[in-house]
Amino acid sequence: MELSLRLVEGFHLRAETSNGITFSIDAHSEYPQGPAPMQMLLSSVPACAAMDIVSILRKQRVEIAGFTAHAHGERATEHPRVFTAIHMHFVLTSPNAEEHQLRRAIELTEEKYCSAWAILRASGCQMSWTYEIRKSVEQSTSP
Repeated sequence: MELSLRLVEGFHLRAETSNGITFSIDAHSEYPQGPAPMQMLLSSVPACAAMDIVSILRKQRVEIAGFTAHAHGERATEHPRVFTAIHMHFVLTSPNAEEHQLRRAIELTEEKYCSAWAILRASGCQMSWTYEIRKSVEQSTSP
């Protein structure tokens, strides 16, 4: 895995991945052109977890009409201002999901699959999560 960063101006950085995807990272700018580095780090945990959770649910033939993840991070007051706690809330919208399926998918993600979760947990960050299922008869996004 590789990534290159180029300073655009001020604190605006342009990132490019090895497969050609570009995005902005920005901090301390009056009009930011992208998320700050710590926002990117925080977003990596629910994004990584969501990929795993959705994959596990699809293998269980759960119909997914929608899935959202919200993360709230707390940081140390002293530098280097690491994350000390992160809480995530997952919301699955599905006509056929059972609570035990979603709970187990999150547990597997936390314990085994999500690299971002494991890295932050290993740093000493306290990780927690909650979830809810909203029943729906909407058209599924599952393959």
